[in-house]
Amino acid sequence: MSLSSHVEELKKKHQTLSDSVESMQRSPATDDMEIARLKKQKLMLKEEIGRLSH
Repeated sequence: MSLSSHVEELKKKHQTLSDSVESMQRSPATDDMEIARLKKQKLMLKEEIGRLSH
């Protein structure tokens, strides 16, 4: 897998997590711990994307 395709895959995963977090936040029966876990995963992906993009 090339570096650019790996970065694109990470960006897709980040967007999927972002969509999940937004959806969960709109739901009345949300699990705050699950939202926090997803946000942490998003941050780790964003940091990895940043490292690989420079």
